[in-house]
Amino acid sequence: MTNNKTDIVVIGGYGSVGGEICRLLAERLPGRVYAAGRNLEAAERFAAATGGAVGAMRWTIGPDAPRRDLSRIALIVMCLDQAEPDLLRQCLEEGTHYLDITAQTDFLLWAAATGSTQPVRSAALLSVGLAPGLTNLLAAKAARALDETERIEISLMLGLGEHHGRAAIEWTLRQMGAEFELADSGAPRTVRSMTGGRTADFGGDTGRKRVYRFPFSDQRTLPGTLGVRSVSTRLGFDVNGVARTAAGLRRAGFFRLLRRPSAQSAAVRLAGALHAGSERFAARVEAYGRLGGQAAEASCTIRGIRQSEITARVAAYAAEKMLARPDLRGVLHIEQWLDADEVWSAVRTEASSALEFERCGRADSADQSVQPPAFSTQNQRENH
Repeated sequence: MTNNKTDIVVIGGYGSVGGEICRLLAERLPGRVYAAGRNLEAAERFAAATGGAVGAMRWTIGPDAPRRDLSRIALIVMCLDQAEPDLLRQCLEEGTHYLDITAQTDFLLWAAATGSTQPVRSAALLSVGLAPGLTNLLAAKAARALDETERIEISLMLGLGEHHGRAAIEWTLRQMGAEFELADSGAPRTVRSMTGGRTADFGGDTGRKRVYRFPFSDQRTLPGTLGVRSVSTRLGFDVNGVARTAAGLRRAGFFRLLRRPSAQSAAVRLAGALHAGSERFAARVEAYGRLGGQAAEASCTIRGIRQSEITARVAAYAAEKMLARPDLRGVLHIEQWLDADEVWSAVRTEASSALEFERCGRADSADQSVQPPAFSTQNQRENH
């Protein structure tokens, strides 16, 4: 990366998460951050609302998009789903760092393979945010606590009271009716969203919530980065009964109706208008394997508020770390470079709990229940 590369372009930078990333980066790096996207007027309105701390730029993505001049761009932060990693390839070729907060599994798998098929002059950091992102970091932390890790179970609870952008709501509703692959004992297996329910204990005031399979990308990428044969990710909500109801609607075929544009549009409007719960989120990762020759479990949990804000904070923190490392090369998922304790210490808010870690000496993997621990430890940081 050459010294004349100074600009930071956030594509999708006037959306709810992208806008927060722009604001956070502009506080530390004024005059260098641009909110970019297809709608230049929207980008300019957002830039004006920041008092000029953020600039505006038109930027289209996709197979028909023109090749851009990256000679002044030090970093691109991608907040929009893409079908092909063409821009990522160009960044690696021309020495511009690239950071991706999206969760589209096929794209992330393609992107990770890109670095091994061409010479690279910069770095691309993938799986940056909450899930994927912090869930990846927690999985890595839990796996490192064991001598051998055979299976990882990831549980995520989201608050229904948080305001989300239209794109995020559309994505979630589409995935409710999806079928997807996950790694099961080293072999791919097709499962359905909102099936395979289990109860996760998130601790604190959150307690136990019902969670169901959901096509987050971490369960497809972690087997490769951590060398684990089985990874599953499940989703639940803060309002009791909502996840169970969604699972019932999935069995009844309700989400197939959302393939019709009119039905999907109505469902998105309804979901956007409902704010029945809180803004709390929680993530828990349980790793099962062996320690000292015995069956063992290690688990990590975080709790906080406003997952979209935490996603932006993780992205902004990772972006600054990348900018400080112009020598960084290759395509990496976040857990291959950063550490859970380091990131959580930097991004958590005053309303977030500490990162809790427990390692248990015995675990019954047959029924997924943990026996009384031979020992346990906690690594906690107090709120400042």
